[in-house]
Amino acid sequence: MTTAPQHGEGATAYVALGSNLGDRVEHLRSAIAALRQLGTVEATSSFYETAPVGLVAQPDFLNAVVALQTTLPPQELMAALLRIEQQHGRDRSASVPKGPRTLDLDLLSYGDVVMETPSLKLPHPSLAERRFVLAPLEEIAPLWRHPVSGKTAAELLAGLLRGDGCDAQNVRKIEAPEPAP
Repeated sequence: MTTAPQHGEGATAYVALGSNLGDRVEHLRSAIAALRQLGTVEATSSFYETAPVGLVAQPDFLNAVVALQTTLPPQELMAALLRIEQQHGRDRSASVPKGPRTLDLDLLSYGDVVMETPSLKLPHPSLAERRFVLAPLEEIAPLWRHPVSGKTAAELLAGLLRGDGCDAQNVRKIEAPEPAP
């Protein structure tokens, strides 16, 4: 297990964004702006439209991935992501798991940290199985390596496209986000 950098050292974190309620584009753009308060947004993927996973009787999602250079330790970063979700009207404790949501922020990875606590698992346990995560991640960081398997984002996505994984989703790129101001 790799230990997290000490506070102030910094790392590149990859954050997945999703929305399927309300103005999905605005929710993602607003979340990206909020992430800028937590560090430097180094890259933002295009937006991708995806059918829901799990509970399928709900609207389609828009998804994206952001590369964030931050000095916040992983658990503080995750707490900040949850606060951003709440500011966008999401209450995880009152919502149906995998149900509709205005905003979903998942910490996919934090440098090469591997950790498991009751509140945070890194890398995200489902990241290698979800095309709606891997397609935008591969767009902005094709050479990113999974800290456990050692596979790149491009290799993981290629495996799903070959049918190696459980995700047979149709993921459609719909737009590139507006450039940062």
